[in-house]
Amino acid sequence: MNIHEYQAKELLKQYGVAVLEGHAAWTPEEAEAAARKLPGPIYVVKSQIHAGGRGAGRFADDPNGKGGVRLAKSPEEVRAAAEAMIGHVLVTKQTGPAGRKVRRVYVEAGCDIARELYLSLLVDRATARVTIIASTEGGMEIEEVAAHHPEKILRAAVDPATGISGFHCRKLAYGLGLQGKQISAFSKFVTGMYKAFTSLDCAIVEVNPLVVTGAGEVVALDAKVSFDDNALFRHPELEKLHDEAEEDPKELEAAKNSLSYVALDGTIGCMVNGAGLAMATMDIIKLYGAEPANFLDVGGGATKERVTAAFKIILSDPNVEGILVNIFGGIMRCDVIAEGVVAAAREVSLNVPLVVRLEGTNVQLGKEILARSGLPIIAADNLADAAEKVVKAVKEAA
Repeated sequence: MNIHEYQAKELLKQYGVAVLEGHAAWTPEEAEAAARKLPGPIYVVKSQIHAGGRGAGRFADDPNGKGGVRLAKSPEEVRAAAEAMIGHVLVTKQTGPAGRKVRRVYVEAGCDIARELYLSLLVDRATARVTIIASTEGGMEIEEVAAHHPEKILRAAVDPATGISGFHCRKLAYGLGLQGKQISAFSKFVTGMYKAFTSLDCAIVEVNPLVVTGAGEVVALDAKVSFDDNALFRHPELEKLHDEAEEDPKELEAAKNSLSYVALDGTIGCMVNGAGLAMATMDIIKLYGAEPANFLDVGGGATKERVTAAFKIILSDPNVEGILVNIFGGIMRCDVIAEGVVAAAREVSLNVPLVVRLEGTNVQLGKEILARSGLPIIAADNLADAAEKVVKAVKEAA
């Protein structure tokens, strides 16, 4: 689960992480009022969407104008900036061409920036430890730094048995070239981030840029926090931070039905049981010359109702021109899948080619259910046969 920048900063502040003073606003009037609470004379107005690259982004109705992060020198300018953002669609490298509608802004105090650094915490699967990543290249995407300047990335893995210590912080501080009181400020900052990461079951905590001010303070200029969905049951207080407006409606509906669904840009809808099989299905669709429209794993214990819901979600995507159902029945029985497919196809008036490949538990019964349905379902013998048939059917229907 992702949250907005202003929410992330409010959480991090509770753990001793230094952030600038700021206030969220849903209207231009609220933005102006927020600015009047800040010392000035410089203010920063930031669009709040679940995507990075806001400063370099452009608004769909003003592609040649300013981005989603703007400086202002008075409360009146803050109001004008908010007016140009709220209700408009911001397009960044991470949103794709569709962009995201800005529904709120964050008005923050200006900052005397001396240096920009990068800092993040995540779980490194190779070491099975929380790892702190830092770099002198603040403001840049860490993927670009890794690709072009890998020597500028510093790492410190934290043993879960002992937790974070002053050693980790000093090692990174020296590597970043910090001096004097900057080192102690940085150590306090990193320790607070680690406590927040472990206490809140985060998937990632990223501060980019982390700035050193002219006075030697270390402050988060931006903040990104993402939580491990599997641990949210331990944190009911975090649920109120979830902004459903930032989520794909199809993904929200899938979550309500305990389905693993991710929308993609292709035209072949996929319904598969098992994440590995789903990945293989998407790969073979690409091999045969098409693109998958989604990742959808119905899981090993799906019911007829969940399968029907999955089918409806796939068909709710206007880009879907064909559907491939690929089921290997182990715990999941093929007849249950077949009943769900038939029920959903009848309920939504199926109007695109449907190819079904079944194998495993009760496969013959599943095939009989599909054959007796009277629906134009194309049967496939194996995965390659299924991919070839769905791609061919879509091309013929076009």
